[in-house]
Amino acid sequence: MTPALLIGVLGVVYGDIGTSPLYAMRASAQHFADGGLERWEILGLLSLIFWSLNLVVTFKYVTFVLRADNRGEGGILSIMALAQQGLTGARAKWIVAVIGMIGASLFFGDGIITPAISVLSAVEGLKVVSPAFEAAVVPIAIGVLLALFLVQYRGTASVGMVFGPICAVWFAVIGLLGLIEILRHPSILVALSPHYAVQFCLEYRLAAFIAFGSVVLAVTGAEALYADMGHFGRKPMRFAWLFFVLPALALNYYGQGALLLSDPATIVNPFYLLAPEWFRLPLVILATAATIIASQAMISGAFSIARQCVQLGFLPRLEVRHTSATEEGQIYLPQVNFALLIGVVILVTEFRDSDSLAAAYGLAVTGTFVCTSLLAAIVYYTRFRWPLLLVVPVFGAFLLLDVIFFASNVVKIPDGGYVPVVVGTALFILMSTWRKGRELLFARFRQDGLPLKSFIARLPQSRTTRVPGMAVFMTSQADFLPGALLHNLKHNKVLHERVLFVTVTNEPVPYVPADQRRTVDQLAPDIHRVALRYGFQESPNIPKELEALKDEGIPYEPMQTSYFLGRETVVAAAVPKMSRWRQWLFTIMSRNAVPATEFFRIPSDRVVELGVRVAI
Repeated sequence: MTPALLIGVLGVVYGDIGTSPLYAMRASAQHFADGGLERWEILGLLSLIFWSLNLVVTFKYVTFVLRADNRGEGGILSIMALAQQGLTGARAKWIVAVIGMIGASLFFGDGIITPAISVLSAVEGLKVVSPAFEAAVVPIAIGVLLALFLVQYRGTASVGMVFGPICAVWFAVIGLLGLIEILRHPSILVALSPHYAVQFCLEYRLAAFIAFGSVVLAVTGAEALYADMGHFGRKPMRFAWLFFVLPALALNYYGQGALLLSDPATIVNPFYLLAPEWFRLPLVILATAATIIASQAMISGAFSIARQCVQLGFLPRLEVRHTSATEEGQIYLPQVNFALLIGVVILVTEFRDSDSLAAAYGLAVTGTFVCTSLLAAIVYYTRFRWPLLLVVPVFGAFLLLDVIFFASNVVKIPDGGYVPVVVGTALFILMSTWRKGRELLFARFRQDGLPLKSFIARLPQSRTTRVPGMAVFMTSQADFLPGALLHNLKHNKVLHERVLFVTVTNEPVPYVPADQRRTVDQLAPDIHRVALRYGFQESPNIPKELEALKDEGIPYEPMQTSYFLGRETVVAAAVPKMSRWRQWLFTIMSRNAVPATEFFRIPSDRVVELGVRVAI
């Protein structure tokens, strides 16, 4: 565990949660600012924020959830796949898949809101520097966000080297600003006691419940902590949190609380007013850089989650561009990037300030928290063999806290909470429709298809003309004859000398070891079945794998090989198994999916596509 590794953790993992002090304390305190903030109210809010950080991040994520890794990888879909591995029943696996889809859908909602609220809250510091900047806040924020999204195609490698040092400076600065104010008013540290949080909740009751919706803003980014585990491993992440990030955040929040005690008027922006006047403009620049880093981490996470959704069969094929020749995880998805950009610009122009966006933020985050707690409980029960007497109290407590946070954000739906609800619902409909449509499609293939063994058995008596070269037939059903081959025989009445039936399987693991990548079976002389396996963090490369078949004694010449693919046109069956609107949606998604040639990196000039109508 080197210093360079720890600095990298700060830049990639903790950028999101590290920018929460920009708005979390202000958003929480404004619920009670109408009649002036009293001392016990400020102490109660600080205690709630501090113990939320510890219960949600330190205990739930850092202590327990980080242990539930899928071969070193984390994230909502990774833990979903891990939970499914420990279950046997089809219905139980389906329920877990639904939880995973809901969590992934809400993650994308979070991915739209995070850049908008982070950059807006940073640029709003200009209003503290001078009121003359107020009209420029939204245009500057949009300009920063446009620049951020428009450079995504270049990849993160070129700018990633400076992320860590900037975040290290950021945490050191916010911690120091808080410490200076605490030294002026050390009595604020009594709010470390959970007594003040309990007193606050008992006194305010319903109002305290509503305040939870803003308090949770202090722990946004906890899910990103788990999702980024594969980059660094749990040990440096735990060390960085416990000995650097958490102390810096706690110092800044308590510094803001001390400032509010001494001058309640600073509630307009306690974060920036912590700094001396001469340092506020540099602090705005540093905060903007930190929020760009936080947004970059969320955008990269959205690219990764989108690819996982494709590999796990939740979304149609999307264009995946690799921005690094050495790092598999550095990818760029143009469709996802464009969708995020449009969503972010709409949010900034519609809400115009971070306080308004705060209402939209919490629902996506807390919904994902609930999904992660449910899946983690399943993993600890099925994989780690914890008894129910231990799983229920531990994860039941975490789930109760998550549900309270989630419910407190539900009341904010009319004020902006509808944004992640709309985004999440739309994405869940897309995912569930695609998954159901593919299941029906594969079932139809199996029902109407000719078993591969039957074809191989009849081939010697068929007198089929064999022509020079190799034919690669891509098929999703390894035991059935591809429709493309039947159409080729029907129309061209020939079969190539060498034939490969290639099936690509997506495994519920992040990476498949090289020695388990492919299985080759000889079905007849010069006819082989090749099964290729990929993890949900990998992108298929069919020609590269076929090149390796030379080690199996199968001669593969790229310029002598033709790839045959079937392009399905979905039509309604006599008795449709999907509602008309879902069938229409599935058809639209199928037509707009990235061509298999591009997704599998097959040379387009070596491809023969044969259309087939499939009724579902």
